[in-house]
Amino acid sequence: MAQKPKVDPHVGRLGYLQALVTEFQETESQDAKEQVLANLANFAYDPNNYQYLRQLQVLDLFLDSLSEENETLVEFAIGGLCNLCPDRANREHILQTGGIPLIINCLSSPNEETVLSAVTTIMYLSSPGSGSHPELTAMPVVQCMLRFSLSANTRLRNLAQIFLEDFCSPSQVAEARTWRAHSALGIPLPRTEAPQQP
Repeated sequence: MAQKPKVDPHVGRLGYLQALVTEFQETESQDAKEQVLANLANFAYDPNNYQYLRQLQVLDLFLDSLSEENETLVEFAIGGLCNLCPDRANREHILQTGGIPLIINCLSSPNEETVLSAVTTIMYLSSPGSGSHPELTAMPVVQCMLRFSLSANTRLRNLAQIFLEDFCSPSQVAEARTWRAHSALGIPLPRTEAPQQP
């Protein structure tokens, strides 16, 4: 009886992820794009996939999707980036390719999950060993976190309080409380539930 050829199990995973990336790039359907991006964001949760996702430039795909008009694509893209951020190489890629402003812009999303992922991603990017990126704790961001710390949403309130305590100096927080040039304010708190469709 002939033996089955031994196949590297990782080739199957890489091939599948490549097929998802290709489908995302080629499809015209917004629903298909959303579904593919959601799948890629879920795969980004598994550290075994980090290398493949970097190789397939999925981090750039996520970063590019943060500029989409479609809020669902933005939600899945920031969720994917948030899942990838525990890895140092992924953090460095995001920091070096200009991802910070795109992620900070997500703080103004009306989508609660987008905002939660953005706050968590900013915390990962601010973590020790990521180098100094003062824009992560710039005054508009600190002001935004102060507002979020008053949110009725417990998850958002807790994340914002952790950010203010762990990533900001007491003087930054005090200055943000008194600063009146509202460059990032006017950012509404995210809705706690999706709006009703007519």
